Amino acid sequence: MGVTAVLLLPLLLLGISGLLFIYQEVSRLWSKSVVQNKVVVITDAISGLGKECARVFHTGGARLVLCGKNWERLQSLYDALISVADPSKQTFTPKLVLLDLSDISCVQDVAKEVLDCYGCVDILINNASVKVKGPAHKISLELDKKIMDANYFGPIILTKALLPTMISRRTGQIVLVNNIQGKLGIPFRTAYAASKHAALGFFDCLRAEVEEYDVVVSTVSPTFIRSYHVDPGQGNWEASIWKFFFRKLTYGAHPVDVAEEVMRTVRRKKQEVFLANPIPKAAVYVRTLFPELFFAVVAYGVKEKLSVPEEG
Repeated sequence: MGVTAVLLLPLLLLGISGLLFIYQEVSRLWSKSVVQNKVVVITDAISGLGKECARVFHTGGARLVLCGKNWERLQSLYDALISVADPSKQTFTPKLVLLDLSDISCVQDVAKEVLDCYGCVDILINNASVKVKGPAHKISLELDKKIMDANYFGPIILTKALLPTMISRRTGQIVLVNNIQGKLGIPFRTAYAASKHAALGFFDCLRAEVEEYDVVVSTVSPTFIRSYHVDPGQGNWEASIWKFFFRKLTYGAHPVDVAEEVMRTVRRKKQEVFLANPIPKAAVYVRTLFPELFFAVVAYGVKEKLSVPEEG
């Protein structure tokens, strides 16, 4: 009996691995078929996540509209996508559009340009984001407004401009790439957290409004999206619960992983995705169920931060 079990165990593991591989390949091919020939708008396509989303959707055969505020970087992304395109598979030449969402006066014109070119938009990926860090009383109102323009007003103006064609065609999907700070506030990020809360609130409301028109609204919220080659440093994090919590909170998701999750969200039409390890997820639940405990931990962390000089 023992010998039989030992012999069967490797075969069982091999079989499970084979099934997982088949499932992943089928899911990957299915994802590509879902976006084939679809018009997909990606804002801030020149960011780390934007580039990865462009790669994933371009490989899937989407008609991409890549938006960014730097033409040279957009052109570099365009060249990179064309250079790696598989000639044996149908892909489309991306359209490049200059767009700075913090300049909300130009957003309507960009939406009109896209609709004039393609007639409709099937998938809108609101990816652009501007961050700022500092004590609330030292952040100017002008900077507060710029953050709100880029992270809230810009995306909703673009969404409102493209939404009527989705409603009239009774099809479409809007994806908001948000952040954990749309669910809980982190000290010294007041403007950023406020903009993320506002955006999440808007798209949560919009989801219910457009469901009857078969338009899907999805939110993807990672803790944060780290750069390609930067891993969280270890440091001396064992000194306090706050530092341990913050270290876990700052274990961000890689752009490749988030882009793949955005594709899965589009394929499965998921309404909400939260990309985080257990510590940030627990923090969200503690904030909801035990707010006084959460506030006490955060306040203690602020006092500790102010009492200890920052390195560097």
